[in-house]
Amino acid sequence: MELRHLEYFLAVAEELNFTRAAQRLHVVQSGVSAAVRALERELGAELFDRDSKRVALTDAGAALLPEARATLAAAQAARDAVGQVRGGLRGTLSMGTMTSVAILDMPGLIGQFHAEHPAVTIRLHVAPSGSAGLAQSLLEGRLDIAFLSLPGRPPAGLGIRELATVPMVAVLPAGHRLAAKEEVTLAALADEPFIDTPVGYGNRAVVDRELAAIGLRRQVAIDVTDIATVAAYVGHGLGVALLPTFAVPYGDPKVRVLPVADRLMSWSLSVATAAARRPSAALSALLTMVDRHVNVSEGMPIDPPGSPGSPGSPGRPPGTPGGTPWTATASTTGSGPG
Repeated sequence: MELRHLEYFLAVAEELNFTRAAQRLHVVQSGVSAAVRALERELGAELFDRDSKRVALTDAGAALLPEARATLAAAQAARDAVGQVRGGLRGTLSMGTMTSVAILDMPGLIGQFHAEHPAVTIRLHVAPSGSAGLAQSLLEGRLDIAFLSLPGRPPAGLGIRELATVPMVAVLPAGHRLAAKEEVTLAALADEPFIDTPVGYGNRAVVDRELAAIGLRRQVAIDVTDIATVAAYVGHGLGVALLPTFAVPYGDPKVRVLPVADRLMSWSLSVATAAARRPSAALSALLTMVDRHVNVSEGMPIDPPGSPGSPGSPGRPPGTPGGTPWTATASTTGSGPG
């Protein structure tokens, strides 16, 4: 059995499309089809149900999928071991991330890694299903590492280390009936239409959990997949939002930012890997660089409290409910997921 055949099978299984698999592998589609047919002949079973409209794994294909991932990971580990002896890392890292997370300098992280390990290819994936989708991709072996936000107990099978935590604040249209207040409660907002990210995003999970804890429900009028654009919808009067401070446009005259008085809500950024898989040499090298590219100051307001768009009143730090000290923290201990 050739590793190349397993690699082509895995690409088709993950893409469920021969054309996209060929593009991902940088080969012609006929080569992918031929490799899959050869593997099917060798195993004596069809691995895919395919017609002109869809491609789906058969039971045999589904059984082969985790074994193919494990075999290819073992082969990569062998290459890593030899590569270290030869003085350089090689291979591919599949990295998952969220959209518009300003406190993580992803270009800087990838740039530093590429400068030190140019023979390693990084494939960056953004999950439209948010942190929940990234966690699932890790567990299924489609990602090697993910930067995500998972409030509460993490899923079994993941190794997670928290990198930073920032507070969450209320964002209201500037002309809203509550905009003149110095702070707001969840109860006062519960009947308002909300602008939020879809189910599966970490910030959405935090808000849903806090509302459920005090027996409140809300209406989400608009789901927005890019958290950085939520406040723009609020500014046009389409609803209110509860956002981590890095996603708030401080100084924007169209919105008013207020601390939440009755609940201390925070959003956390974490790095995660699959606990059952031994990290490759390339992944271990990447993990040692992560903390250098986390900047919690990106989640803090640049305007003084009390100015347009800024939370709180003079003398109170932003995001401080009821006088509780406001903090934005970054973890600097360790280099791998906890």
